Amino acid sequence: MHILVTNDDGVTAPGLLALVQTMRQCGEVSVIAPDHDWSGGGHVKTLKRPLRVRQVKLADGTAALTSDGAPSDCIALGALGLIPKINLIVSGINPMANLGQDVTYSGTVTAAMEGVIWQIPSIAFSLDSGHSDLGDIDYSVAARVARFVVRTVINMGLPKGVLLNVNIPYLPVEELRGVRLTRQGLRVYHDRLDKRQDPRGNDYYWIGGDSPTGVLEKGTDVDALANGYVSITPLQLDLTAYSALSLMSEWGWAQEDALPVNGASAVTAVASKPEWHIELETA
Repeated sequence: MHILVTNDDGVTAPGLLALVQTMRQCGEVSVIAPDHDWSGGGHVKTLKRPLRVRQVKLADGTAALTSDGAPSDCIALGALGLIPKINLIVSGINPMANLGQDVTYSGTVTAAMEGVIWQIPSIAFSLDSGHSDLGDIDYSVAARVARFVVRTVINMGLPKGVLLNVNIPYLPVEELRGVRLTRQGLRVYHDRLDKRQDPRGNDYYWIGGDSPTGVLEKGTDVDALANGYVSITPLQLDLTAYSALSLMSEWGWAQEDALPVNGASAVTAVASKPEWHIELETA
């Protein structure tokens, strides 16, 4: 079992080291991780500049590769041949939870998404520590959970096209209540725009605000984590809104005059609900 480890906090992050050390109990380990913090960077594919890769050593002396690309770039580099045959990708351990819509922002989770694109089983691990200082976090319990999840996946396998998003409460091991399989919950973001001026009088902006909260709905990752359970959410990259397909199929898209072609008059399509309103103007 050859396991590729990455993260989004950078190759020197203690959460990466904790994950590397615990993965050695599950198989052979290789590391390729960003050379700086990519938190919130999302799913990136760098195409318009070269990617640089260099060799480094982790704090325990483990040989690793680091890249100036995003976490998803690191996975692509490995899958394209920089790393020998990869059987499993693990990403993390992120120091903050990745719940609900966070998965589209999170470099931790989108690294695992990139693994699925390359048809490699992938798991993202995040710890709900609430800490911004990476050095103050104890990853020992999260590492034990990660080892348990990985061993289970190795034994049972993952469905094709599915990755796991694992969120771990920041609790002593004896206080963990167990594991719950969950669906994505709803995050509530409290962002605000902070406008400032540089010394030359030019405006610039920070997107800031308070930390996101979540809706405590039973069966979700948000609720499981809040109640002391490890949350395991199976994710897939098919984002199709199938319920909307059914609704929109009744809108008459297939009619010959549905588009204003060759100067034809505009067509207005209004569904049964007033918020669904589309107007096509005459060319």
